[in-house]
Amino acid sequence: MKYDLIDKELFVKNRKKFVSEMKPKSIAVFNSNDIYPIGSDSTMPFQQARDIFYLSGVDQEESILVLFPDAVEEKHREVLFVRETNAHIAVWEGEKLTKDKAYETSGIKTVYWLTEFNKIFFELMTEAETVYFNTNEHYRQSVETQTREDRFIIWCKEKFPAHKWEKSNQILQRLRGTKEQQEIDLIQQACTITEKGFKRVLQFVKPGVWEYEIEAEFIHEFIRNRSRGFAYTPIVASGNNANVLHYVENNQQCKAGDLILLDIGAEYANYASDMTRTIPVSGRFTKRQREVYDAVLRVKNEVTKMLVPGNYWKAYHEEVGKVMTSELIGLGLLDKADVQNEDPNWPAYKKYFMHGTSHHMGLDTHDYGPLKLPMNANMVFTVEPGIYIPEEGFGIRLEDDVVIRDNGEPFNLMRNIPIEAAEIEEWMNK
Repeated sequence: MKYDLIDKELFVKNRKKFVSEMKPKSIAVFNSNDIYPIGSDSTMPFQQARDIFYLSGVDQEESILVLFPDAVEEKHREVLFVRETNAHIAVWEGEKLTKDKAYETSGIKTVYWLTEFNKIFFELMTEAETVYFNTNEHYRQSVETQTREDRFIIWCKEKFPAHKWEKSNQILQRLRGTKEQQEIDLIQQACTITEKGFKRVLQFVKPGVWEYEIEAEFIHEFIRNRSRGFAYTPIVASGNNANVLHYVENNQQCKAGDLILLDIGAEYANYASDMTRTIPVSGRFTKRQREVYDAVLRVKNEVTKMLVPGNYWKAYHEEVGKVMTSELIGLGLLDKADVQNEDPNWPAYKKYFMHGTSHHMGLDTHDYGPLKLPMNANMVFTVEPGIYIPEEGFGIRLEDDVVIRDNGEPFNLMRNIPIEAAEIEEWMNK
């Protein structure tokens, strides 16, 4: 890992919150991710399963966390299993967690080698009545690969058919949606690294550069600031490419007079940032580009004020639609007849702004968080309105990451990243 060691008290606090919602005589199990193969002896770079990281800080493969608050023996109320390390592994793969290092990372005092899992787990299951399985129930999930978590659930149900089953996810959706201050600080660090990358790019872009060259400038700045890299697949979309919402080829040359939509964020310590900016290749917006740009910025600024405790995600998006509709009429893209005759299930503004405006953000770019409960303080949301006009050859999206607060407006974690059109132009023409 490139990041500084996180204070283990964060993970101690997260575990206390989780176990406080568990049923009596229940046990919860969380597995690390696999290392996924590509072919031959090649593998994907390892990324930890977010839930075990959230609860333990352990950031390596072949690890298992067991929480059993009603265990007879106090030492078994939270247990960590990690892969046994040795000199050979240290030479070929690098340092792995020792038992002492596992405690320093997680705050969990009872640490066993993974080879002892079956024996210890059987002993604990003789005391437990209910098992919490950790399934992925994010509203955007689309998983076709069997995970270690999936394999564990199959094995556990076969081995212990008399137990009852519960879901960890409903607890985690609520808990992970509201951040501790330490988590907000880590997201801020990711946003600050993104800021450095963007400012570098503002002074790099000119007519004739290639989208992949811009991507390379970002990754250079991210890694040199102790990020693993991109928090998600980066979008560098010049010209009409910006009207493809998930354009990721990044293989076209940037032409004079065009705009470039940059949807890019750094990760830090597994926490994400999520930024979108739209900049002019030539360093100056045209009159029409500036009109649309300012309209998108006004929408972003106005709807950010709606991210307050007590508001609902669905109602918030309905209000965003009204603000966007007004701006589209002002730009001449819609008229009142379009609005009067619109399909309620697909409002007129959706022709030019077809995606959502905000999502939870944290350990995942599209993070866990309840969408049907009221918003509350310390939730972190993106704000990302856009206007896409294929017939005019450009699309504009602007996005910041903000923290909901009890008093006052949301706190913008990207407050230092240039966003005003004049500021963008000034940076590009220094």
